[in-house]
Amino acid sequence: MSEAVSLTYRVVPGGVLSGSLRVPGDKSISHRAVMLAALANGISEVYGFLTGEDCLCTMQAFQQMGVRIDREGDTTLRVHGVGLHGLSAPPAPLDLGNSGTSMRLMSGLLAAQRFPSVLTGDASLSRRPMGRVIDPLSRMGARIDAEAGGRAPLRVSPVAGLKGIHYTSPVASAQVKSSLLLAGLYAEGETVVSEPGASRDHTERMLRAFGVEVSSETGRAALQGGQTLQATRIDVPADISSAAFFLVGAAISPGSDVLLTGVGLNPTRDGIVRVLRAMGARIDILDPRTAGGEPVADLRVRGSVLRGIAVDPALVAATIDEFPALFVAAACARGETVVTGAEELRVKESDRIATMCTGLRALGISAIPQPDGARILGGRLQGGVVDAHGDHRVAMSFAMAALRAEQPITILDCANVNTSFPGFARLAADAGLRLVERSGA
Repeated sequence: MSEAVSLTYRVVPGGVLSGSLRVPGDKSISHRAVMLAALANGISEVYGFLTGEDCLCTMQAFQQMGVRIDREGDTTLRVHGVGLHGLSAPPAPLDLGNSGTSMRLMSGLLAAQRFPSVLTGDASLSRRPMGRVIDPLSRMGARIDAEAGGRAPLRVSPVAGLKGIHYTSPVASAQVKSSLLLAGLYAEGETVVSEPGASRDHTERMLRAFGVEVSSETGRAALQGGQTLQATRIDVPADISSAAFFLVGAAISPGSDVLLTGVGLNPTRDGIVRVLRAMGARIDILDPRTAGGEPVADLRVRGSVLRGIAVDPALVAATIDEFPALFVAAACARGETVVTGAEELRVKESDRIATMCTGLRALGISAIPQPDGARILGGRLQGGVVDAHGDHRVAMSFAMAALRAEQPITILDCANVNTSFPGFARLAADAGLRLVERSGA
């Protein structure tokens, strides 16, 4: 895995971003496409699949459980589904690398299988809390044993059967919701998940594409157990979380003009666009359309004068993965930006509040961490060294910060960028970012 080799970015200041760019396929949708296609009856085709390490771990896990997956080119898959009850016992623990999505969602579907399984991952994944899915799955009748604090590896034991529950989640989490809905496919009765706000709804949309009846509204999703999935075609849009780095990079650099094509604009995921527009970013939404059941559009973003704002807490769930990039936008804005209600950032690949604030302070910016967010005062970005702590989104965010820095920025521990955005350095350099990779054992 990527941990075996260190990778450092060195980014020279200046330059502008320009051109028409296509970022890789959506990571969340790619994960779900493989999982549901594997459980469907028949052969499904997946176009635009993200070949990042996280999604490849999901694919390999299902191959270990007897699912034939043919790759046609870099981003097209043919998944020979085995049906809900056709998975076979894996010969070894399922290594999910750095992917929290894989571990949480697969906990739900493996809880109902007739064989035992073990879910493991890298050091970062092994530090992240899994109790938020283990607890409600246990209420459904699942048997999942974890290390202290609900950490991986997870040991899933077969049970006689699962029962649907009505679960009220304390946080708006698509991973929790999706894990329970996947378990609910196997459960007796109805499974209902209620949340305090809207979380991304890719699972509900894709289940419908595979022929499953799912009822959903803001903060609630439900399905009846015993339904089957039928093979279908899935078109994966470009990942808005990957597009976010170029949205911010172009917005903070005068003279930049970038067109990002085919970006997924699911309303539970488009917070980055709404927050940047509130800060004054010039972002045009062009040619809105639907692809694979998901809203898609082209985004044109130009260099802008940004202003600090108090980010609307109602947008936090729809922006949660993009906050590292938004912290960089805040550092380049006039005035103070305040983020609240984002305590979920503490339990991502790193503690993103702490990691981003520490890095911004190393570059001369006033960034004060709060329990659920931060206060960032825009100013002059100096050069320096920051540590990404193995967090892919932190690494890419600080790379874009160099567009406004006064001296070069060196970013340590960037290898995990390949978990979500293979080819980031080349695409960014082609667009105008003066980035050089340095690797070593």
